[in-house]
Amino acid sequence: MVPKFVEVDRETQFLLPPSVQDWLPKGHLARFVVDVVEQLDLRSLKESYAGRGSRPYNPAMLLALLFYGYATGVFSSRKLERNTYDSVAFRYIAANTHPDHDTIAEFRKRFLKELSGFFVQILLIAHQTKILRLGSVSLDGSKIKANASRHKALSYEHACKLETQLKAEVAELLSKAEATDKADIPDGMSIPEELERREQRLSAIAAAQPRPRSNVALLSAIPVSRRRMKKRSLHWPRSQKRPVKRREARNPGPRHLVQRPKIKSI
Repeated sequence: MVPKFVEVDRETQFLLPPSVQDWLPKGHLARFVVDVVEQLDLRSLKESYAGRGSRPYNPAMLLALLFYGYATGVFSSRKLERNTYDSVAFRYIAANTHPDHDTIAEFRKRFLKELSGFFVQILLIAHQTKILRLGSVSLDGSKIKANASRHKALSYEHACKLETQLKAEVAELLSKAEATDKADIPDGMSIPEELERREQRLSAIAAAQPRPRSNVALLSAIPVSRRRMKKRSLHWPRSQKRPVKRREARNPGPRHLVQRPKIKSI
């Protein structure tokens, strides 16, 4: 019985443009990060833009992109750019836009001090909403050496210690991002520009595939002593028997025309 597979269709276009809200499940971390960033007061970032030249990317989007990337272990600006194409979560945060790695790195360097404060605010809000872990960042205060009673956990002193811990976590994330960008190692996920077009890519793949060797090439790899036998076997498949040539007997002609030796009488 021939199996029936689920159809893979990459060519049919959508009748209506798809919505980014349909790309992620409702409880995804990327949705939480976007919702928190939208509630922050980002006037200190937005007012620093002069409003001249080309239109810049929204600071709220870049802030959410950086925070989600660092919280999930993506520190390279190049990988952040690549993930806006490859990862559904990053593409949701970027709203289907693709800021290049230079823009991402420049935004981090320009607003490094402000980003540290905003990152801590996001983590504190997550802690208040009973989230114990946000990506790779722990929010349960496990690193704080304090009494584990509820009264102590809700005290002002504990809140100050938690904020100090979160500031240290954020400083570590930003230092990792800076060190990664200084290395400036390509992610290795790009192909040469001449292969970006599908027609050229398919032709290059077809040319790179190994071709079957011809009979002449096969014969050249065989020793001379065995070449004659191999050449004959190439013309006849193994499923068929080669005709056997039998040597024909010489016909001496009619019997009465044969001259017999004369016998002398004694």
